[in-house]
Amino acid sequence: MIGSPGGQGLGGRGEVIARLRLVATADLHLHLLPHDYYADRPLGAIGLARLAPLLRRLRAEVPGSLLLDDGDSLQGNLLGDWLAAEGRGRPHPMIAAMNALGYDAATLGNHEFNHGLDYLGRALGEARFPVVSANLLGRDGPLVPPWALLRRQVVGSAGPLPLAVGVVGFGPPQVAAWEGHRLGGAVVARDILEAAAEEVPRLRAAGAELVVALCHAGLGPAFPEPMMEDAAIPLAALPGIDALVLGHTHAVVPGPPDPREEAPGPGVDRVGGRLHGRPAVQPGAYGSHAGVIDLDLAGGPGAWRVAAAAARVVPCPEGPLDPEVEAAALPTHRALRAAARRPLGETAVPLRSYFSLVAADATLDVVADAQRAEAWRLLRGTPGAGLPVLSAVAPFKAGGRGGPRHYIDLEPGPLTLGQAAELYIHPNDLVVVETTGAGLRAWLERSAALFLQIEPGRGDQPLIDPRVPSYNFDVLDGLSWRIDPTAPPATDPEGRPLSGPGRVRDLRHDGRPVRDDDRFAVATNSYRVGTGGGFAAATRARVIARSPRAVRDLVLAEVRAGPVRPAPRPRWGFAAPPGTGAHFLTGPGALAHPGGPEGRDLRPLGPGERGFWRFGIAF
Repeated sequence: MIGSPGGQGLGGRGEVIARLRLVATADLHLHLLPHDYYADRPLGAIGLARLAPLLRRLRAEVPGSLLLDDGDSLQGNLLGDWLAAEGRGRPHPMIAAMNALGYDAATLGNHEFNHGLDYLGRALGEARFPVVSANLLGRDGPLVPPWALLRRQVVGSAGPLPLAVGVVGFGPPQVAAWEGHRLGGAVVARDILEAAAEEVPRLRAAGAELVVALCHAGLGPAFPEPMMEDAAIPLAALPGIDALVLGHTHAVVPGPPDPREEAPGPGVDRVGGRLHGRPAVQPGAYGSHAGVIDLDLAGGPGAWRVAAAAARVVPCPEGPLDPEVEAAALPTHRALRAAARRPLGETAVPLRSYFSLVAADATLDVVADAQRAEAWRLLRGTPGAGLPVLSAVAPFKAGGRGGPRHYIDLEPGPLTLGQAAELYIHPNDLVVVETTGAGLRAWLERSAALFLQIEPGRGDQPLIDPRVPSYNFDVLDGLSWRIDPTAPPATDPEGRPLSGPGRVRDLRHDGRPVRDDDRFAVATNSYRVGTGGGFAAATRARVIARSPRAVRDLVLAEVRAGPVRPAPRPRWGFAAPPGTGAHFLTGPGALAHPGGPEGRDLRPLGPGERGFWRFGIAF
């Protein structure tokens, strides 16, 4: 094992004799202090240091409360990458902060594996609380225990009473593929539901009177599927689980219906925080919320049962920082800020991602150029040297669950290291694959699932499917094509094939139509090749080269060699009939650039939901 440290309302029923409160965080992504290290600016009501006073208060209200974390705590911003590269020998600030807050247990998310097992093991070795995972295993045995049995006391009507709470953890099984280039087969993933069916009875047999599932998964399909990524709903239907903490998708549960999710299936009360009758919380991301589950208990020691339960989320307040968490974070915070402020290069053009889902985007051009240059270098002297080289890029900072400020907005002029790093925020490696013209078309059809089907000749229709994250909208730089959003998509939002004829029109390379049997090299990333995003064309393509360098390092080198001035290139566009119009959401910062890129007719229409702004587009 690595790093193992040693509804219904409440009350009103006479048999209730004690209460247990579960307080939960999820998807902190190393947001310790409310600070944006890319832009070097403070943030608002997020971050563990700002959330911590609320966590302490919620625990103090009910003696014996448990504090739990649902994973993706150790990676997710520039601080995580800096720690992996420069932090050896330093205490891990997130683990130090969680120790200071007295976390009772945590599980592993997929991002815990971004920097390999050695880094993960060093971090977890500092934890003074158990970290559990029942389905993410090592090649030769468990990485961490599948579950933990927490023997605590709850305050009952007759005073303190003993209670044994079992905590079991689960993470997306896809992590073994997503991070396969770093893990080298050292992580073996099991199906979440299969692992739960085995481990929950074992946990009960070991003495657990209540079982809490820390499931790093969101609300996905209602019914079981093999190796489900978002398995929360069918997991809740399994016997033996009393409460669930969810994560991974950065949603807030309980809460109103979320258009970014599939319509809830049977057994789901999203508003009330119930999955098959069990209470469930998902507390957003970055410390935006605390999850709270209150369990009223009946029966007594050795025979406890849940008589009533209530689930809720509490937003992070705009309040003071917790001094213990702040002290744990400050040394690395100051060191990273100093590093991120260093001048790196300059850009001759504005770099903005407000319109990257509807038009050409210079931020993607920079990444595409860096990837293509590395692909040419890798293919030199190999059989793939004669292939046309394309570059697959997607916008990472384009709103979505990141919120209305989650965009790149850089004016021409000097660039710091932090600003340049913002152009590629994920720790992926570069991979070069060989594919055919038919493969390119399938790749682009998967991307085109970003758009809702709209009606020809109508105006002001929603264009972007909120269920498709921006990082699943790949642009194949080096080609030109058009997308007809009035046609049915060829895949669903998850990438599963549909019967539709497709939307990609007039696919060309160097001005010539692309034939199905044409051969190309595509520079892409390790996440895409490792099944990330459901791009079957990328996953099935033959790998012909791998770079030892992360894509971000290639981008930083491109900026350092600058100034950034992307060359003119083929572009994609829309093929909707004249008279057709639509709208989409972007950040309010786009109001300073209403015309959009290249003079495209983009018009501000007014405020949208969640702080975004509605823009119209005419085809």
